[in-house]
Amino acid sequence: MAPRSARETALAALRLWRTEKRFADSIISGLLANADLTPSDRAFVLELFYGVLRNLTLLDFWIGCLRASHIETNVRDILRLGLYQVFLLKTPEHAAVHETVAIASQKQRSIINAILRAATRQRSELLAQADAQPSFVRTSHPQFLVERWQQRFGAEYTEELCKWNNRPAPMYGRINQIKTEPETFLQLYPDLRPLAGNPDFVGFNTLPTAALDSGHCYIQDPSTAIACRLLDPKPGERILDACAAPGGKTAYLAQLMQNRGVIIACDRDRERLQILNDNVGRLGANIVGAVRHDWTRNHPPEEILSIAPFDRVLVDVPCTNTGVMRRRIDVRWRLRTEDFTLMSNEQLIISRAALRLLKPGGILVYSTCSLEREENEQLVRRLLAEVPALALETEKDSLPFRDGFDGAFAAKLSAAVAL
Repeated sequence: MAPRSARETALAALRLWRTEKRFADSIISGLLANADLTPSDRAFVLELFYGVLRNLTLLDFWIGCLRASHIETNVRDILRLGLYQVFLLKTPEHAAVHETVAIASQKQRSIINAILRAATRQRSELLAQADAQPSFVRTSHPQFLVERWQQRFGAEYTEELCKWNNRPAPMYGRINQIKTEPETFLQLYPDLRPLAGNPDFVGFNTLPTAALDSGHCYIQDPSTAIACRLLDPKPGERILDACAAPGGKTAYLAQLMQNRGVIIACDRDRERLQILNDNVGRLGANIVGAVRHDWTRNHPPEEILSIAPFDRVLVDVPCTNTGVMRRRIDVRWRLRTEDFTLMSNEQLIISRAALRLLKPGGILVYSTCSLEREENEQLVRRLLAEVPALALETEKDSLPFRDGFDGAFAAKLSAAVAL
């Protein structure tokens, strides 16, 4: 079989995403691992695949304007690719139309060619029609999600949030001070730019392979530091990181502890736990012990109980990820209205279980990368109502439209007595 072109690879990714219900990142990484493409073509594949996923509702709106009758699903995928190039990438017309038509089967080509050429002729009219649509169409977000954000943040901030989600995510890294100092790091890697107000973090446009491979740097958004700094672990303490994989926060906790003490890092997924082990090993966080455990199903194993009670516990729970949609591009299409309740119930179970291992006078930090009250403030209130011995010390959050980083939430709770 002949090697796929960039457009053919993007089309294959879209069809796998639609039919297999796998995560977008997993699909595209698998296809690119076996693709014979130049670096520029690989970048084009990513632009096409992620660009279409970010703009599904808008692209389908334009398809509906151009053809009222039913369109076969496989044809729709190709039209989405073509219209993304025509309207949003602003690819030259010949390439956008001719090269997209070329990836279709012979019997599909005439209809695809006709629709794409009509789109180029009606460009101004179609763009104006799109501008007149409700926010959920213009920004391609589920309507229920836009409406709940409008109630929470107001129309203007919701519009900003949706636009934020549709932009490519910037890359940030945390300087790993277990292995280097910020001044030395910036001398070694002068192309990386320090972030104002975030001395532990740098920004970059291309992956700093040498810095990552050496363990001098770890890819991480500055918003993730909120929970770690609230936990404020001290050298020599015993720390439980209850939902730790892939290990970015775990390694940061080890840095804050000057790599002295004990951190038990848990995750329920074996593969993710191996990734955590690889990451903390490369970063030199040798006080970390990784333990596989599902807080929703089983009693803690002896590897955890033998260290308990813990001075501090970080519960960075699984969540709906609404604060990181810029990075988890297809999560918006997986969410349902009931997910916020279902997820918060699981988060409460995890928090209860981890809380039992906190010593009297200890600190628990609950955190998510969600923007939703059910998973954040309301969950904390439920926990406080259940456990009167707990006291809320502080809550902090990161809002993309306000702070310029991923969305995150963290609450610091203290335990007056044994729980």
